[in-house]
Amino acid sequence: MGSIIQFLTEYGYTGMFVAAFLAGSFVPFSSEAVMLVLYATGLHPWTLIISGTIGNVAGSMFNYSIARFGNIDWISEHLHVKQEKLDRAKQIMSGRGAWMGFFAFLPIVGRPITIVLGLMRSNIIISITSISIGKILRYIILIFGATLIFG
Repeated sequence: MGSIIQFLTEYGYTGMFVAAFLAGSFVPFSSEAVMLVLYATGLHPWTLIISGTIGNVAGSMFNYSIARFGNIDWISEHLHVKQEKLDRAKQIMSGRGAWMGFFAFLPIVGRPITIVLGLMRSNIIISITSISIGKILRYIILIFGATLIFG
């Protein structure tokens, strides 16, 4: 993973976008590490937050789109998301709808949440909005937490 992060950091904000897209999609990847490395190299924090958020939301909507047109068996097999995680995400989301996309930033259940939103054919505007709010808040906390800790 170190060489991948090094490659992505060489591309600055575009690398941040790609890392965040991968992390938001079904690919297991950490955009937070890339963001912190890029921030340490002196890139502008708000531009990193925006490019990371756009990439991460795009990755989440990639999951949503695939799930909207796929079926659970195909998703489990090809996206490597286990049925148990989908079931847990469905249970968490039960009766709450598209606003549960806010929690897509969480580890373990984040990806399944975006997939379940697609499977449930949740309102796309509310899904994008709720996912975006959660993702941008996560990156704001990450950058400004790093600022407080590392100066």
